[in-house]
Amino acid sequence: MATPFTVSRRAVRRFLLDVQGLLSVENKKEPPTADNVLEMIKKLECVQLDPVSVVERNQHLVLAARMPGYQPTLLHKLLQQGKLFEYLANAACAIPIEDYPLFKPTRERIGQQLQPRLDELAPVIEQVLKRLEVDGPLPSRTFDSNQRVHGYWDNQLPKTKDTSLALNLLVDTGTIRVVRREGSERFFDLSRRTVPQQIWQEAETIDTVDAREQLLQKYLCAYRVFDPGDPRFGWSKMSASQRRQAIQERVQKGSVIPLQIEGIRRNYFILASDLDRLQTHAQIASDHDASAEGPIRFLPPLDNLLWRRERVEDLFGFSYKWEIYVPRAKRRYGPYAMPILADDRLIGRIDPQMDRKNGVLTIRLLQVEPDIRLTPRLRQNLDDALQSFARFHGVDSFKVEMQKSKH
Repeated sequence: MATPFTVSRRAVRRFLLDVQGLLSVENKKEPPTADNVLEMIKKLECVQLDPVSVVERNQHLVLAARMPGYQPTLLHKLLQQGKLFEYLANAACAIPIEDYPLFKPTRERIGQQLQPRLDELAPVIEQVLKRLEVDGPLPSRTFDSNQRVHGYWDNQLPKTKDTSLALNLLVDTGTIRVVRREGSERFFDLSRRTVPQQIWQEAETIDTVDAREQLLQKYLCAYRVFDPGDPRFGWSKMSASQRRQAIQERVQKGSVIPLQIEGIRRNYFILASDLDRLQTHAQIASDHDASAEGPIRFLPPLDNLLWRRERVEDLFGFSYKWEIYVPRAKRRYGPYAMPILADDRLIGRIDPQMDRKNGVLTIRLLQVEPDIRLTPRLRQNLDDALQSFARFHGVDSFKVEMQKSKH
């Protein structure tokens, strides 16, 4: 076992924020372009998609938190241009198209799992594929059907059109893919004719073992500070022992370095190529000079920084749970509570809601942690950030229903 690199908690979290585009704000005069957005997604490796629209959707909030002036049309443009594809990484994600071959093992595994359902719907699937072949790209609503089946989200009663389920199954197996979005509506087409030919050929011929190794490396590059306890490790179905073995093999090869983070018992690791960058942060960071008066950002529940909740608690001392699926009576903060990032600290939460019909942004809760002092400067920073958040949602102002300190 290699000797761990001993480092402070603050140095690690500043490194993590740095590599995830959250440590500093670039004051560009011009708003970001689609190419800038693609560059950011490549830096992050992928951005998680989610249909929940209490405010703007997760994928757009992730990018807006890192790129002042970002607009959702930029992500839609990249998808329509074929520079991104949507598939399962950390969950459903927008991923650079160059990485399409890496997900061959995932497509094969899911295909095997779904084969019984594919067989059940074989006539419907054949109908859907023929229609896409002739008329694609098409949205789900263009497929007429009176037959209802148990879809992915149906509980007791079958509520999903059989053609809609067929589309979802075909997306998950990689046979078709989302090629365009208009609002929340997805347009589907055949993967074999919409993935660039060279990339499609590589996806067809890549060795499954090589693809799995490259996918694991992509996961490590996305997380940057990682531990084998993560059940999503490698974005593959790996047992706990397989996860530990994968890390130890890389430690022995020298491509991964263990960390000893002061005050944290969990064993974390980084890529060896990141050591110099971490050391730079270690030289300038100390826990006693951490500030809550730096630039403010509001992070959506599925932001890349928040993917591993245990890591958030270890590095930031901040306990976070997305409460949208928690029964109303048991919620502590609200259904869409978003952590507040101030410089390199998570200092509290806002729970926003957008009334699109009336053009009103309501902050149902604004709460700071007990060790945070609401100085005049911090109050001003919060107000500025909320004004910016409102403008991003196309409104000129906001109202705060409840503001309190968590004491």
